[in-house]
Amino acid sequence: MSPPVRVVADIGTLAARAEALIVPGKRTILGITGAPGAGKSTLCDALATRLGDRAAVVGMDAFHLADAELERLGRRARKGAPDTFDVDGYAALLERLRSSTDEIVYAPTFLRNIEASIAGAVPILRSTPLILTEGNYLLLDIGRWPRVRAAIDEVWFVDLPSEVRRRRLVRRHEEYGKSQSEAAVWVADVDERNAELVDRSAENANLLLELAPDA
Repeated sequence: MSPPVRVVADIGTLAARAEALIVPGKRTILGITGAPGAGKSTLCDALATRLGDRAAVVGMDAFHLADAELERLGRRARKGAPDTFDVDGYAALLERLRSSTDEIVYAPTFLRNIEASIAGAVPILRSTPLILTEGNYLLLDIGRWPRVRAAIDEVWFVDLPSEVRRRRLVRRHEEYGKSQSEAAVWVADVDERNAELVDRSAENANLLLELAPDA
């Protein structure tokens, strides 16, 4: 596989690039990945807004294992690590979407305010030609994760300076109920450990993406 291309682009340019992936009569899946706090969800939402009914967003986070199951497995304290997701469930949804045989597919979504997934929340019509899917581990080559990459046509890796990501993550955790000290500890002990793993997978992306300052 050739090394990824590095680009600096704004939302308009990226929307045009995503639109160029659309092939009449075919379903295309574009993956957006990167370390925690890189801006994956924000980018996906911005692209979906630009593309309208030609795109739908499916998030990897909707396949978090439930907190009760994480407690049973002894993994609750590191929720967000690769082994805290239903990887095969996520891959199966992408494969079903890629086949584009069902008139409508209902995908789950993840709500941060309750730290849980809601089933059947995202209706995806067969006529929607582009699926945007985002998550940390789309390029991970361990465990069951290669099945996810195999279901995706192209993957963009969002690159952001670590200090900016960490500030965003601390602020996000605070917004959802953690104290400043709790948020800082979680970022250092959990998020950054996951970020190191994600960063090592960047070389497998099709595109290394830096958002332009005004994006």
